[in-house]
Parts: sequence; structure tokens; C-alpha cells
Amino acid sequence: MTEKQKVTINNSEMLFLYDAKRCNPNGDMDNENKPRMDWDTSTNLVSDVRLKRYIRDFLEKVKNEKLFITNKAEDAKQRVVQLKDNKENILDLIGVRLFGAVTATETADHLTGPVQFNWGYSLNRVELQDTKTITSSFSSGEGVGKDYRVKYSFIAFSGGISGLAAQDTNLTANDIKLLDEAMVKAIPLNRTRSKIGQTPRFYLRVELKDNQSYLNDLREYIKLDYKVAEIEVREINQCEVDIDELVTYLNDNKDKVSTVHYWIDGKVEFKNNGLDQLADDIVKKELNY
Repeated sequence: MTEKQKVTINNSEMLFLYDAKRCNPNGDMDNENKPRMDWDTSTNLVSDVRLKRYIRDFLEKVKNEKLFITNKAEDAKQRVVQLKDNKENILDLIGVRLFGAVTATETADHLTGPVQFNWGYSLNRVELQDTKTITSSFSSGEGVGKDYRVKYSFIAFSGGISGLAAQDTNLTANDIKLLDEAMVKAIPLNRTRSKIGQTPRFYLRVELKDNQSYLNDLREYIKLDYKVAEIEVREINQCEVDIDELVTYLNDNKDKVSTVHYWIDGKVEFKNNGLDQLADDIVKKELNY
């Protein structure tokens, strides 16, 4: 893509909510692979790296897109060699256009990706299941370990798309469409024994009017309301998502907002009116997957 062909990408702010039942959303390899936790607040944590891995796997395995980080190369340096052998540019890879890359060559070239996420955290206090001992068979013999899982975790991620960084990686509007689809579909298609049990509930991408404007972390304006004691929640129908403050915040900043792209799972319940009270000035586009 030449300089003249580049399409201007506006900034976006993202909010992604999903829940996890009796599974391990993100194991900590330095702590017996226990779910990552902030033990002071009983909050379940999920790293941005874990979310990006879901997205990359979806793009590669389902959409047949080419990535920089792939199982087909042992390290970044080898991947650069592969690209040269195939006469491919690093910006031909959607993973680089989205998330950037460090090439690990002598010059250690670094491309900052326009799409970035903060660490996700649970909106509810989370307890771990009673730990079970499991035995796994490997080529070298049997291994014994613990199987740590959360009872129920309702996880919120925030993220954003930088229109300025998008110019450096040649991010396209079609790339963003694929990202939207991956946000909704990637996690359910990851059916490993520790990850099955996770369900996307709500995805919101607020597209702004330019590449200079920004909004606060959208998680600051949402909360869960509980139909049972918070610590007893085990199912999505035992809580409601309150986004009234978020809708007010978006309406107050409607001069910055172009389009609200959204997807809602059929089982999630919003307190009061959900997105219905968004200002008429804000274009709403439902993502149908």
C-alpha cells in the first residue's frame, strides 16, 4: 500500500465483557498456573497478551490470515528470514498491522501496534473452585498437578485503536472489521479443557470523529448489580450490567463520537434501558454475528 492509498483511521475506544464459569481464564505460570488474581480485592485478572492470543488464533486458524507471531517459526528472527524468503513485507501481516511487532534483528526494529488493550479484570469478587489433583500423560512419562479454576468471573477489558499509529502499520478499515468479529467469536472457539466455559456478553467499539480525540477507560462507567449475594453468583442470569453512567458519559461527549459499533449476547441483561438512551446524534451500528 502506497502513501497515497492509505486510508485515514479514526481513534476508537473499546469495551469487552465476557464471563467465565468453572474454568481458568488466564493461568499464572509462575504460580502453579492458578488463575491470575488480585488477592487484596479478590479480583480475577486477565493479561492483554492472553486476549491478543485469542484474536491471533482466530485470525490465523479461522480467517487464514498471516501473522508475525506464529507456530511456524521458533522466534522472531526466524520469522523475519521466512518473510524475506517469501518476498513478503512485514506489513502484509494482519497481526503486525493490528498489534505491531519487534523484529528481533540486529537493528531491533519496533512497530507500535495501533490496537492495544489494558489488563482485564473481573467486575465481581471471585472465588476459586476447590482444587483437584490431575494426572497428565506426556512422552516422558506422567505428570501430576493441580487444576485451578474460578467459580464465576465477569471480566471487563478496555482497549483502543490509535489512528496515528495506524498510519505506521497501514491498518485498514477491513482489518478493523476482522478485529470486531474476532472480539466476539475468538474466545468461544478456543475449546481447550481449561478455557471452555467462557462466553462473550457485550462488545462496544466507540469510533471517534478523528485521530486526536480520546475517552476515558469505559470500565469506569459500568458495574454489576446482583440478584443474589455477589460471592454466590454462578450464572449470567444472576446479575445485570448497569451501563447507565456509560451512556450518560457518551452522550456528554457526543461531539467526539462518530459511531457506536456494538454486539450484545442474548442472555445478558442490562439494568434499565441499556444503549437505548444514546443521543440521536450518535450513529449506532449493531454487529450481527
